[in-house]
Amino acid sequence: MSTCYLNGEFLPLEQARVSPMDRGFLFGDGIYEVVPVYSRRPFRLEEHLARLRRSLAAIRLADPLGDAQWCALVERLVAQAEWEDQSVLLQVTRGPMAVRNHAFPATVTPTVFCLVEPLSAPPAAQREQGVAAISAADFRWLRCNVKSTSLLANCLLRQMAMDAGCAETILFRDGILTEGAASNIFVVKDGALLAPQRNHLMLTGITYDVVLELAAKHGLTTEVRDIADAEVRAADELWLTSSTKEVLPIVMLDGQKIGAGRAAGKPGPVFAQMFGWYQDFKREVMRGHG
Repeated sequence: MSTCYLNGEFLPLEQARVSPMDRGFLFGDGIYEVVPVYSRRPFRLEEHLARLRRSLAAIRLADPLGDAQWCALVERLVAQAEWEDQSVLLQVTRGPMAVRNHAFPATVTPTVFCLVEPLSAPPAAQREQGVAAISAADFRWLRCNVKSTSLLANCLLRQMAMDAGCAETILFRDGILTEGAASNIFVVKDGALLAPQRNHLMLTGITYDVVLELAAKHGLTTEVRDIADAEVRAADELWLTSSTKEVLPIVMLDGQKIGAGRAAGKPGPVFAQMFGWYQDFKREVMRGHG
């Protein structure tokens, strides 16, 4: 039986209850983070908490705990879970209200919910063979840099990929790459790594930052800029990145192979380099040096 944390209590998940008047339930008025844990060591917890604070500030909600309490909470949840590799959900909503009203209540008691699940890494076959994706217009709201629990658009976009037998939906707004339905997207062209620039139209992932740091460390040419639809389709390599999927090669987009010649439709050499660098970095983190 999984144990969760809800408003100051550690209890079996099956016993957790939230008011039907909670603004998170009624309006999606809340934010969240997902922290991967390797060998019981949270990966980049400080960076995840910094993003949590930014999201809370963006929705005008005070941090109900603070970094020290968040760290202690994560440490306890990780220690009592049965798995070595875990995924820790941290979620804060504005809390319950007396009367349903879109405007913020005069006083609020935020709902804090945390859950640990086993970390489900992509199977080796996906890394070795790559995955397929489809594309779609990015019809989400204009504050995608807020990690909001209001994820209906993302769910619809991800389901489009599932319906097509694909792993992800790559999003474009006015002909410019933004991100995936639940991932960041990287392009490799002529040996250079291209990344969409950070702005309000995408959620900058923790893994996105790690990939750019590793590229800089190892001398991989990188350009952070607007990337046109045509550049994505003409890429030598495409990757998706996220905290749970790490770095994964996309080898098909809208039924067309990525790349050219004999390399088309296969994970590329730059991906192989980055994947190796990422695994080395993870090992450093697990040894407490990252």
